Amino acid sequence: MNIPVNADYCEKIFFKAIEDYHIRDEVTDLIQNPFDENSNTIENLLYTKCWIDTVQWHLEDIIRAPEIDPREALLIKRKIDLSNQNRNDTVEKIDEWILKSFHHTEIELQKDARMNSESPAWILDRVSILCLKIFHMKIEVNRKGGSKVHLQTCSEKLSIMNQQMTDLSKCFDELMWDIASGNKYMKVYRQLKMYNDPELNPSLYKKSL
Repeated sequence: MNIPVNADYCEKIFFKAIEDYHIRDEVTDLIQNPFDENSNTIENLLYTKCWIDTVQWHLEDIIRAPEIDPREALLIKRKIDLSNQNRNDTVEKIDEWILKSFHHTEIELQKDARMNSESPAWILDRVSILCLKIFHMKIEVNRKGGSKVHLQTCSEKLSIMNQQMTDLSKCFDELMWDIASGNKYMKVYRQLKMYNDPELNPSLYKKSL
């Protein structure tokens, strides 16, 4: 049975993107995707997805600084909005890649086949964010100068996150197996976000009237 990609492989690419970002740890750095950009490979898409998440993670940290200038905070909020749009677009591309991969195989759809409410790529979206949480929680667990209470609390949280990763990865792999065996099927639904669309957001289109 042909399974185009599994959770373990995706996690490795996500952690590579996170580690590459933290070489310089600058939100202004442009992505240097090590996977062939022109081939629209799953590796390229996964790396791009997690890079977007990683930059946004740090933008979210910056905007919460108590001393931040309101004008700077507004600019960062706009960057976060754009990042969310790019994130959604990339998730949809991953779903498109997965669906296309399944179309290349002969799948006999079962009569009682069901559609999952969450597509494979949106599960991977959660995996990507969880990889970020694990990466940063490991830093806290090993933080010099942290109190015993802090280190113990973070160790417990890290343990929970690792269990979540195990469970979430299993859910992804089981969904992929179900699709490949014809027990479930998938569709690519656009998020159809309205707030960035000048034709749909009243705060934007009213100004042009």
